[in-house]
This record gives sequence, structure tokens and C-alpha cells, in this order.
Amino acid sequence: MSDESIPLSSQDITQAEIDAVVEVLRGDRLALGPHMQAFEAACAQRAGRKYGLAVNSGTSGLHLCVRALGISDGDEVITTPFSFVATTNCILFERARPVFVDIDPETYQMDPAAVEAAVTPKAKALLPVEVFGNTAHFDAYETLAQKHNLAMIEDCCEALGGVLGNRPAGNFGDCGCFAFYPNKQITTGEGGMIVTDRQDIRDMCLSLRNQGRATEAWLSHARMGYNYRMSEVTAALGEVQVSRLDEILAKRRAAAALYDEALAGLVQKGLLHLPPMAQRDKASWFVYVIRLADRFTGEDRDAVMAGLREQNIGCNCYFVPIHLQPYIQETLGTKEGDFPITERIAARTIALPFFANLSEQQVTRVVEVLGKLISKK
Repeated sequence: MSDESIPLSSQDITQAEIDAVVEVLRGDRLALGPHMQAFEAACAQRAGRKYGLAVNSGTSGLHLCVRALGISDGDEVITTPFSFVATTNCILFERARPVFVDIDPETYQMDPAAVEAAVTPKAKALLPVEVFGNTAHFDAYETLAQKHNLAMIEDCCEALGGVLGNRPAGNFGDCGCFAFYPNKQITTGEGGMIVTDRQDIRDMCLSLRNQGRATEAWLSHARMGYNYRMSEVTAALGEVQVSRLDEILAKRRAAAALYDEALAGLVQKGLLHLPPMAQRDKASWFVYVIRLADRFTGEDRDAVMAGLREQNIGCNCYFVPIHLQPYIQETLGTKEGDFPITERIAARTIALPFFANLSEQQVTRVVEVLGKLISKK
């Protein structure tokens, strides 16, 4: 076993972020202050939106978007089974019904034709996800939402800084939500950001994130709300991180390019597929997820991951299909075989170590170990 440990992810924090946090701690404002407002404005600008609204997680942001759009009991929301569970949970929180559709095998995004086929009279919204930061099909989803008079929430939690054509991630549909967990492009530890052009959505989310307050009167509550606020400490970290976004994205693109080159031989041998990504040279890389060729089984994939971990190389499967999660099967009655493309792809994915400061030597070692493990299968 090698002594060198290569983590699956690692944040890119400089002295500037540390200084910003310390400055807040030495001040007299730890919540709802100027750093939060500056962070909101910066994220809105990156998304080409009028408004940004900071919250304590991407999940909270998605939940507030669902509430603000009036999605509730029995409403259908068309979404993907190939995502993190928060995408579905935010629908279930409001007792609405997620309607899954299978994915396009070339992009890992919802198949637009399948989306349109899933529209029923009960459909109220689309909730597509920029999986791994890939913006493919988002213009098509927006067109479908407009055609069928559906709301659209853009789950851009994995795509800050990405583009589709000349439009940035976060710019599609009625509203979108970014997330800033430590494995994301930029981090605030925990945190999220709603972006929208609609003042009604902004105003409702502003109230809901702050215990239902509709005015500055601290003990006056117009509606039931939540404590989904972001602290000034968190926002100060985010304010510096977003100012460095282009630098961080450039590093991540460089790391992705190192993998692309190092894995080319395994691709040519038909052993694996590189991650799909629209406009690869302008992409916002969240994770670097390879897919083993179809001749490998899910058990083969698991064995490869175990071998990587034995060599102190971080890895994970991305994602376990949402419709196969036990509580979703119990709640929605979904089962294996419902979405075969999602299941086939998910059974063979491996997220390799990926972060802004990943070195060429680390990539070389990961690929060497990976190649040996795959060749044994």
C-alpha cells in the first residue's frame, strides 16, 4: 500500500479567505450583514440574474424555490433519477410527486424527448440538474417548460461558472440554486444561493428563509418559514471564493485535461468512457467521473473502487440512482428496471480524485493504479 494518500476532493482556500473570516469574527455583525449582500450580488452577476439570495445549503435553496412557486400536494415535478437525493427531497418536502424520466446516455442528463412524454395535466414544473456541471440540454428544457406552461427550477448546484452557448449556469428557467459544500467548485463549508429574475420569487424566498418575516420587524411573522439563513462568517468566505472563481475553474479545467490525456489509452482500448461535458474547454468541472465499458459489471466496478482505496486513492460511485434508494422505493413504488439507462450507467461510474490543486504526479499515479485494476477484469 502506498504511503501517499490522494483524497477524492479538497477545497482551495487561501490566506485571503482566512483573513476575511477573521475580520468578521473581530467585528460586530455575524448574521445578515454586508458580506452576505456582497456574496449574493456576486453570484447573481455570475448567473446573469437580477437577484441572489444566500441560504444555508443547496437543499434549502431548492426547497424554497419549490415553495415560492406554489408547488404542493399532488403536483407533479419532472426530474432526473441520476442525481443527489436533495433534488427529489425538495419536491417531497411539499408533498408533491417527483416524476422521474430516464437519461440520455451521451450526456447523463434527462432525455428531452422523455421529459416531454412525461408531461401530464398534473405536471406543474421541471427540475433538471446540471449533473457533474454539464449544462447540456438546458435550453431544450426551458423551451419545453414554456411550451407546456410549466415552471422550471434549475438545479445548478454542481455548475457555478458553467455555460451553455453564451448563457451561464443559473440563467435558465424561473430560478436556480447553487451549492457550496466543500467538494464544490467554490465552498463556504455549507451554503447555497438562489438566483432569479423574478421579484415575487425573491421576496417569498427572502421571507421564508428568515422564519416567515415579511418586514424588518423581528417578531412579526407573515407566514410559516424556516431558519435557512447564511451567516456572515460563511458569506465572507464565499465572497472571496467567488472572486477567485475564474482562477479556480481554470485549475479544475487543467486537472480535467490531465485526466483526459492520461486516460486516452484506456479509452482507445474500449475499457472506459471519459466524462461527458458540454463545451469542455469552458466547463465548470465539479467532479471527474469515468464510466467503465458495458462489459464490466457493477461488481467489477466495486472491486476496482476497493482496489483504489487499498492504494489510498479516494473514489466513489456517482450516483446511486434515486429511484433505487430504499425510502424512495417505499414512497413512490419505484423499482429496479424502471430506468434502464440510468441504472446501466450508474452501475459503472467511478469518481476519481478531483480538485483545483491536483498535480500531474497524482493524476499519473491514479491512472496507473486504475489501469492495472481494470486490466485484471
